[in-house]
Amino acid sequence: MPTSLMQTIELKRNELVNYGKKYGLSSDITIKSSQELDQLLNTLEKTKNYH
Repeated sequence: MPTSLMQTIELKRNELVNYGKKYGLSSDITIKSSQELDQLLNTLEKTKNYH
């Protein structure tokens, strides 16, 4: 289980790469994973702005 936002981002990034290779870049599952990664990266960016 990830213990930090950075670990969660890295896991999601790996998932995205794997989905892209397996299902193609325009598949629904790849796009959903990409959107989830975007949300995590936005969260990270917001936390950086507060510090």
